Amino acid sequence: MASSSLGRRLAACLLNVSEAHRKDLVETVAKAALYDTEGIRRKGTAVLNIFNDQDYNRSVITIVASIDSIREAVLSACKKACGLIDMRTHIGVHPCMGAVDLIPIYPLGEEVGVEDCAKEAQAVAQGLTEQVQGTSAFLFGWADVPLERGLAQRRKEMGWFKKIPDLQAIRPDVGPQPQKRFGLTGVGASPYVMNCNVTIDTQDITIGRSIATAIRESTPGGLPGVQVLALPHEGAVEIACNVESVKGAPPSNMTAGEPWPSFSVNGQPYCHVPASLITMRVAELAGRQGVGMKGTALVGFTPHECRNLAELALTQGIAEFWKDQRRIRM
Repeated sequence: MASSSLGRRLAACLLNVSEAHRKDLVETVAKAALYDTEGIRRKGTAVLNIFNDQDYNRSVITIVASIDSIREAVLSACKKACGLIDMRTHIGVHPCMGAVDLIPIYPLGEEVGVEDCAKEAQAVAQGLTEQVQGTSAFLFGWADVPLERGLAQRRKEMGWFKKIPDLQAIRPDVGPQPQKRFGLTGVGASPYVMNCNVTIDTQDITIGRSIATAIRESTPGGLPGVQVLALPHEGAVEIACNVESVKGAPPSNMTAGEPWPSFSVNGQPYCHVPASLITMRVAELAGRQGVGMKGTALVGFTPHECRNLAELALTQGIAEFWKDQRRIRM
């Protein structure tokens, strides 16, 4: 990633909250990352994007700041979300367990290392459970010391994929037994994870699941770093992919006519599957079953876009960047 004095210390949090129907509520959560309780703006912090999905009843808020100050911004947003979202009344087709469902912290700058991100994630988990009584959390990735278990594994262990998780059976890493009001929050750190959702033109969830299985990293011949769910979405089926960055150089046998985005953390090279390759693979698999495509959507940005837009927003002092994003990027 391009270097600048501002950019070298940057980190991002793609905060997942279990609400999308009330967009004003989600914006209130986003603004809590930017302003303190007296309405004074936090310097060096911006919200780049707010992605709302009505069927999923889930929103993703992209918060960027220096690694030295991201904890305060993220904690403030989480506390606001916990005060406004009640999991006892939540309805949505996307699996979730918490009012604040996921708090991942990613390095954007060259001077932000594994230990920095792990430390901040652990501090956010501790701060949330101390400052909002009744909240609880599990750790993943670099924050899950010493095992460093991935998000997919930890979610499976916690019962996140079940339709009705058994909160009483869960043993959180931080905080008390999960309560229905707040649920359970995943907090962790890792190399950047991109979200790529491909919609196929069918309502047959069985076809979607077969495609998800085929492209999943754990399947022989699957795509590296890709974790997948097939979900009903707006009268069709969405192949919802978490695209994790993987260590090392891109494999030479997997391309879709464009290079794999790459970057480094602590001097170690990472790369991730491009959205075009995911789309191509899904289209091929769907086509074999006589199913067409409806489109591909990226939730947020690639790592390079996130870094570049963070520098732009912070240099120009645009805290609520999501409001100006389309105008600025066109």
